Amino acid sequence: MLDFRIRTFLCVCNHMNYTRAAVELGITQPAVSQHIRHLEKEYQTKLFDYTGKHLDLTQAGRMLLHAATTICHDDAMLKQRMCDLQCNNQSIVFGVTHTIGEFEIIDKLAVFLHANKDISIRMEIADTDTLLPAIDEGTIDFAIVEGFFDHSQYETLLFSNEPLIAVCGPGYDAPSELNLSDLLKHRIIIREKSAGARELLERNLAEHSLTMMDFLFRYEVGSPQAVKGLACRDCGIAFLYEKSVREEVARGVLREIHVRDFSVTHAFTFLWRRGSMYGVLFKNMYEQLKD
Repeated sequence: MLDFRIRTFLCVCNHMNYTRAAVELGITQPAVSQHIRHLEKEYQTKLFDYTGKHLDLTQAGRMLLHAATTICHDDAMLKQRMCDLQCNNQSIVFGVTHTIGEFEIIDKLAVFLHANKDISIRMEIADTDTLLPAIDEGTIDFAIVEGFFDHSQYETLLFSNEPLIAVCGPGYDAPSELNLSDLLKHRIIIREKSAGARELLERNLAEHSLTMMDFLFRYEVGSPQAVKGLACRDCGIAFLYEKSVREEVARGVLREIHVRDFSVTHAFTFLWRRGSMYGVLFKNMYEQLKD
């Protein structure tokens, strides 16, 4: 059971403000201060410092935040496992980003479910920035993501390496091979800013001193299926993971465009809270889903 003072500490870390933490917790600000002082006495170190009027974590505070976040995750997971025990059930809750959920994981998940028919699962599909806090809070057990993140907070295993390729519809007016400078003259179909594929594309463009604003026309849509659908209908050029368009390219409803001197590959990563006591369980899940 997570100590209530640790919950207060996590709440203060979330807001970096004692007053707002007190409002969220439904207690007084002096009570919040008392909880923090108790922890500082327990660990014999300061957890927060003020820089002017701005509250900052000390190095010890950051260490406690990392440990407490992992404990919070494991506490939530422990409660779920005990509930499963009472119901004679086993459940797994995990998250995946949109491309992985729609194109990467389904076949592997089906194999897993056929081999484990007594397990209940819930798979949440969201962007990386949504899934990581869900792991921290313990609302999901682990995640498979394509976005960028702070590796210091999570144990990670490589799930796959995926190339990002340029595609367009068969009737779209673009050559099968072009330079990056020529690509900028075309309409580009892109994901929303929080999407992993969008961030990956932007980072690689930045290596060539380019941004999305350098494209003459930009169409931004909120799912990989929508991006692919517009590309199939000759609306422009899209950068999508090769695995997600393999079938359409084979059927001829999409065609690949080779962009000279612009090769983009990114890792899909299986991750969970660093230091979790369920690490062995997560590694076992990784092996089953990856195979």
